[in-house]
Amino acid sequence: MPTNAATRALVRDLERAAGREHVLHHPEDLVGFEYDATIERATPDAVVFPENAEEVAAIVEVARRHDVPIVPRGSGTGLAGGALAVRGGVLCVMTRMNRILEMDAANRIAVIEPGVINLALQDEAAKHGLTYAPDPSSQRVCTIGGNIATNSGGPHTLAHGSTVNHVLGVEVVLPDGRITWLGGRQLDTPGPDLRGLFVGSEGTLGIVTKVCVRLIRIQPAVRTMLAIFKTVDAASAAVSDVIRQGVIPVAMEMLDHEIIVAVEQTMHVGYPLDAGAVLLIEVEGMREAVEADAALVVAACEANGAREVRLADDEAEREQLWEGRKAGIGALGAVSPNFYLLDGVVPRTKLPEVMRGVLDLSERYGFRCANIFHAGDGNLHPNIMFDELEPGTTQRVLDLGGEIMRLCVDAGGSITGEHGVGLEKRSYMEWIFSADDLAAMERVRVAFGSGEFFNPCKILPTGHGCGQAHESEMRRHLATPGVYV
Repeated sequence: MPTNAATRALVRDLERAAGREHVLHHPEDLVGFEYDATIERATPDAVVFPENAEEVAAIVEVARRHDVPIVPRGSGTGLAGGALAVRGGVLCVMTRMNRILEMDAANRIAVIEPGVINLALQDEAAKHGLTYAPDPSSQRVCTIGGNIATNSGGPHTLAHGSTVNHVLGVEVVLPDGRITWLGGRQLDTPGPDLRGLFVGSEGTLGIVTKVCVRLIRIQPAVRTMLAIFKTVDAASAAVSDVIRQGVIPVAMEMLDHEIIVAVEQTMHVGYPLDAGAVLLIEVEGMREAVEADAALVVAACEANGAREVRLADDEAEREQLWEGRKAGIGALGAVSPNFYLLDGVVPRTKLPEVMRGVLDLSERYGFRCANIFHAGDGNLHPNIMFDELEPGTTQRVLDLGGEIMRLCVDAGGSITGEHGVGLEKRSYMEWIFSADDLAAMERVRVAFGSGEFFNPCKILPTGHGCGQAHESEMRRHLATPGVYV
């Protein structure tokens, strides 16, 4: 048992709520839960794995009674520090709640638990000729609950929208322990859209215990193309030109030279090693419309300097092209000891100049930067490669990340497209929101009764016990040449 008396009492009560075998508290057991997919680290006092909504409610009650924070977590694939227990307390891991409770193909909905893996839901829906559209690159391991927390997107966001467009209702445990539904089983419900408010709240308002999602029909025809360019500039220009032709692809993904090399070294999917960038473009719909759209895409790419546009001839070739995109970020692990994955948004028309700025900044800081991103909706994902064992390197990487985020904001964009704000980017919220805006967001927490009890120090730049870290973060940016706050 823990040595601290208060923590021992907390653990005992959690064991009564969820069972002794489902509570972790020894230091060696907590190590695996002190981080997600970001640089930051924070250790919880205890980790608990509930089985149902009633156990979640009991866990919330225990945390309340002991006056410690509670942080919901899925598979731990988050990229903004959103599931870190930065003030200790209870980490509520939802991975045991992983059942598909209902698959209603006739009404095109499914009711699931939050620990269901994204790809598992897609695979089950496919048996009925349906699909769940949001498809983050981490879909093999990320949970639907985590997708809801950050309003995840994915390659197919361009045509189908992000998670909030496909979640009809959520059953949640509120901070006072009540279990209730926000939204329902219909496309529209009367009254304020509390469901929409909850999606993207990053675990600060409550904990999701069930989800009703909308499914869509798998289209009868699909065309997947790989356009090969000499430069990122040329590929970026082609993105806007495709949209200008009146074609809205379901996906339009860009990989630059650094990512192409990493993917080919590990996966050999057929990306050309001498390309400066490639665009992976997919259109779907009725067969005649797909062929017409594909022809327009090819023409737009060639008009912007594509030396070749490859069309996947069959499903196997299509899957191979997508395999390289889906596993592209993971492939960086084979070529760099560490990498810092960023998430910003810019207008499509600003892609060429912003991408030049990203690469110029990276060169000035002395880091290699690999880019793989959702070009169609301007959602950038620069990956800064570094070695954290080199003294001072991690701090410089964070400084560079701040400059890149500011570059996106100055171009008329935003600080996140799908990874959330979390711990990582809460200081940047003041770049895009006024003091009144932030105060209104704080009042939402008050309305839900969560305050700083649910997932503290996330999203908003200040909070009880979080101000010192925020001030330190701001001083770091103020001391960095070229960063404006």
